[in-house]
Amino acid sequence: MANIDLVQLTGQTKKLTSMIVEDEKVTNELLSSTFKNFFSDVHSYFNAEEALEAYNKIKPDVVFVDIVMAGMDGIALSRKIREINPNQIIIVISASNDIEKISQSIEVGVNSFIQKPIDTKKIIELLTNLISMITKKKKIETKTFSISLPLDLYEVVNDNAKAESISKNAVIIRALRNFYE
Repeated sequence: MANIDLVQLTGQTKKLTSMIVEDEKVTNELLSSTFKNFFSDVHSYFNAEEALEAYNKIKPDVVFVDIVMAGMDGIALSRKIREINPNQIIIVISASNDIEKISQSIEVGVNSFIQKPIDTKKIIELLTNLISMITKKKKIETKTFSISLPLDLYEVVNDNAKAESISKNAVIIRALRNFYE
C-alpha cells in the first residue's frame, strides 16, 4: 500500500453517508465511532429489519453489513437493498469464513468483503478502494447523458439548441437548473 494522504482521503469520504448494520453491540459501536471520523453521517442499526425500513429515508452512499445476524441475515438484506437500488455500494464486514455465505454475498453482488477483526490498515485500504469505486461510477455516469422527452418538448429543446448553436443536453441542463433553483 502506497503512502496515503489521510487528510485527502477523509476530505473525500466526508462527502459521503453510511449505514452500518451489525447486531453485536460492541462491534457496532466500534464501527460507528470509527466511521464517524470518515463519513459525514453514520446511521447505525442492530438488525436488518430496522435497517431496511430506514434505508429508503436515509439513502446512504455506502452500506456496511454483517452477514450473520439474528432474523434477516446480511445476505437477505443485501438482496433486498439491491432490489431497491441496484447501484448501492454494499460492503460486507464479517467474521464468518463460511464459504457458502461468502459465495452467496458475491452472488448478490456486494462490492467488497472485509474480514473481522478490522484494524486501521484494513479500514484505510477499504476507504481508499471505496473512493476509487465511487470515482469510477461517477465517471461512467457522466460520460453519457440521455433523457426521454415528450415529442412537443423535444421539438422546443431541439429548436432552442439550433437557435443558440449549443447541444440539446446543454439546453436540458440549463432548464433543469432553472427549475430547481
